[in-house]
Amino acid sequence: MSDAPTLAEICVVACAEAFRGDGEILTSPIGVIPTLGARLAALTFEPDLVYTDGDALQLGAPVPLGDEHAPKIVEAWMPFGKMFDVVWSGRRHVIMGATQIDRFGNQNIACIGPWARPKVQLLGVRGAPGNTVNDPTSYWVPNHSPRVFVPAVDCVSGVGYDRAAAAGPTASQFHEVRHVISNLGVFDFETDDHSMRIRSLHPGVTLDAVQAATGFELVVPDPVPTTRLPTDEDRRLLRDVLDPAGQREGEIRT
Repeated sequence: MSDAPTLAEICVVACAEAFRGDGEILTSPIGVIPTLGARLAALTFEPDLVYTDGDALQLGAPVPLGDEHAPKIVEAWMPFGKMFDVVWSGRRHVIMGATQIDRFGNQNIACIGPWARPKVQLLGVRGAPGNTVNDPTSYWVPNHSPRVFVPAVDCVSGVGYDRAAAAGPTASQFHEVRHVISNLGVFDFETDDHSMRIRSLHPGVTLDAVQAATGFELVVPDPVPTTRLPTDEDRRLLRDVLDPAGQREGEIRT
């Protein structure tokens, strides 16, 4: 393929890379781009990944997004109650969203403002605490801004590295916030104090631009890597197999 990949396709590949090395583990990607990332990883470098149709069926092959009539290869039944058994076992990697996230990976999807009397009520903490203390967790943020990347979250839903350490071994033993993927780059916590580090910036994104869009100082490697571009095969799978309707383009903020 000679045409250039889109930003959405670069973000899909970045989400796929979050699953590299996971092996046979259940993926729970939330959102179009994380879902495509998980399925792209399963079709390329992580063939043992387990994923569902977003409801209660474990699939043996991905179906195109938006095609309600596509045939499904069903390998198992995965009802909601069974998901809790998987969560407690640690054999799950979820990519959640984040209304707010701070430098140590604490995530907020519950409320904006004081929790006792919030300005805005959001989803609630949902399953974020259990996810983060039991399983690898990553985050997808389609609009990187200082309103999302904040010095301190208003309410802790997903547990970050500082909170897990303060709570002791029961919270920190299996805790892993792996990657934060945004429309500007990929970030991790592979630093001495587990503060957020730039893992890579997407092509064309400058260090000044990403720092201006972040409400705290990022750890900056030298040199700053560039996010991996989709291969020709990645793009073929995305465009012809996984998302021929192009739903990925509607989720990204350019």
